[in-house]
Amino acid sequence: MIVEVIATSVMDAIKAEKGGADRLELVSAISEGGLTPSYGLMKEVLKAVEIPVYVMIRPHSSSFIYTEADVKTMMEDIHIAKQLGASGIVTGALNERGEVDEEFLHIVTKHADGLGITFHRAFDEVTDQLGALAMLKTFPQVQRVLTSGGQGEAMDALERYSALVKQTEVSHLAIMAGAGLTAGILETFLKETQVNEIHFGRGVRESHDYRLPIDEHKIQEIKQICRGI
Repeated sequence: MIVEVIATSVMDAIKAEKGGADRLELVSAISEGGLTPSYGLMKEVLKAVEIPVYVMIRPHSSSFIYTEADVKTMMEDIHIAKQLGASGIVTGALNERGEVDEEFLHIVTKHADGLGITFHRAFDEVTDQLGALAMLKTFPQVQRVLTSGGQGEAMDALERYSALVKQTEVSHLAIMAGAGLTAGILETFLKETQVNEIHFGRGVRESHDYRLPIDEHKIQEIKQICRGI
C-alpha cells in the first residue's frame, strides 16, 4: 500500500517522511485544491527528503480548461521540476465537453519525459469516468489517477472505486483514493475498494485542519492499519 501525503512546506515534507509517508505531493494553495509550488519550495523540499516528490503543475484554480498561455506556463514549470530532481508531476486538464484533454496529455508526456505522472482530481469532473480511464490507460507515462470517485468524500464512492479498480487490474494504471480519508475509516474503506494507493491532506494534520502542521503520528497509525489489511 502506497501512502501519499500532501506537503506545502519543507517542515511538512520532513514530518511526512519521518512519519513513514511513501511519497509526497508538493503543492501551494492547498485550500484551493493545490497549485504549482514556487521554485524555491521545490528546491528546498527536494533537498530535505529522500522519498519521491511529485510536484503539482496547476497554474490557477479557475477551472481545468487551460488556454495556450496556461499550457506554456505549465510546461515551463514541468521543466523546472525535472531539473530540480522531482520524481514526477501531478496534473490534468479537461476540454469543454467535460472529457480528459487528450491533446494536453500528449504535450505533457513529451515535456515530462522521464517523470512519472499522476492525473489529478480533474478526473472527478469528467462526464464519463470509465471512458476517461480507458483513454488514460493508453498513456504509459500516466501512472495513477487521484480521485474521490466523483463524490465529495471518498467513503461515498465505494462502488465507483471498485469499478475503477476492476478496470485497471491488468494495466499499468493505479487508482489512488483521496478526499476525506482518515485513520478511523481507513480499514473499512480499503477492504471495500481494494485500492492500493491512498492520498492524505487534512487527515494527517493536527485537528484535521489544513492550516495546522502535519502530525507524523497520524501517518504512523495509517501505515500500521495498511500493514494489517
